[in-house]
Amino acid sequence: MIKINLLPVRAAKRKEAARQQAVILVGAIICVVLIGMAIYFYLLLKISATRDEISRSEQEIVELKAKIGKINDLEKLKAEVTKKLEVLNHLRKERTGPVKRMLALSQAVPDKLWLNDYDESEQSVVVKGLAFSEEHIAAFMRNLESSPEFNNVELIYSEQIEMSGLKMKKFEIKFNIETQKASVSTK
Repeated sequence: MIKINLLPVRAAKRKEAARQQAVILVGAIICVVLIGMAIYFYLLLKISATRDEISRSEQEIVELKAKIGKINDLEKLKAEVTKKLEVLNHLRKERTGPVKRMLALSQAVPDKLWLNDYDESEQSVVVKGLAFSEEHIAAFMRNLESSPEFNNVELIYSEQIEMSGLKMKKFEIKFNIETQKASVSTK
């Protein structure tokens, strides 16, 4: 009988199977390494993009803070300008107030009545003067009371004096200044 030695074939098959397994193992390791590297580079790109986004956001925050600072400065400036406008309006009112009062007072003075003294303190005024009669004094008081600039007109005293041979009435009248509140609107 013929004897066939199969041992070398089996050994060759085993060597071939071992080589295939080694190739598969190396291929699997290479695939795992390649997948790992791909994931690593993907994450690096994502981290880089996130860092860029963070730096852009920080830059935008800095710009917005500068704009907010400018807005706050503008609001302070607006408040200062509004305050100055209120002061100017008050000064305008105060500038024209005495002129209006003096005009109203001069229009209230009837003929044959003269004012010698005018004393204004806060909201009250005291005037002293001379008149030919009590009717002239009464007309003066009515004129003051009917004026929108004055109120609470009252006679302090009235006495007869002789001046240059004429009998005259010396008087003192007290009245209040009508205050009109100026409305200042801020828009």
